[in-house]
Amino acid sequence: MHPVFLSVVLLICSNVFMTFAWYAHLKELNHKPWIIAALVSWGIALIEYLFQVPANRIGYTVLSVGQLKILQEVITLSVFVPFALFYLREPLKLDYLWAGLCLCGAVYFAFRDKLG
Repeated sequence: MHPVFLSVVLLICSNVFMTFAWYAHLKELNHKPWIIAALVSWGIALIEYLFQVPANRIGYTVLSVGQLKILQEVITLSVFVPFALFYLREPLKLDYLWAGLCLCGAVYFAFRDKLG
């Protein structure tokens, strides 16, 4: 399997867990003390790191750190927007589209040496 593809798959898994670690407590544990939410979030984040660390190590064999970071941000937004819409029931905003377009520009500039 190509390192970039494997890195992307692992980063998607990582981001699903991290998004839950960062935001699910707002819905599920909002009636609990913040320290409980923090401890639960840390537990979820540990699982996230089990995907994220290998993803970055594998990706770094063929990508620069800057390219890995831009890739991570695109995946983060790609995971976060559906999470916010469907899990947290946040309203869809046109600003999500503009943010996504800005990230597309960032991807272009980060990867343009590999594009042509």
